[in-house]
Amino acid sequence: MGKIKTHKASAKRFSLTGTGKVKLNHTNRRHKLGLKTAKRKRQLRGGGIMSEAMAANVRNMIQK
Repeated sequence: MGKIKTHKASAKRFSLTGTGKVKLNHTNRRHKLGLKTAKRKRQLRGGGIMSEAMAANVRNMIQK
């Protein structure tokens, strides 16, 4: 049986913390920023932690 390959698109978008949680960058901060409120843009600035329901799928895709 062959090796399991890393899903490169996911590896570029997600990373793991030391405890195994999945880190991500928020979406919707590239264009049409004039329509979004300052509060919304400020909250999108930092990264986030993915929910555990989806994190298991991403961990399988980005395993080393």
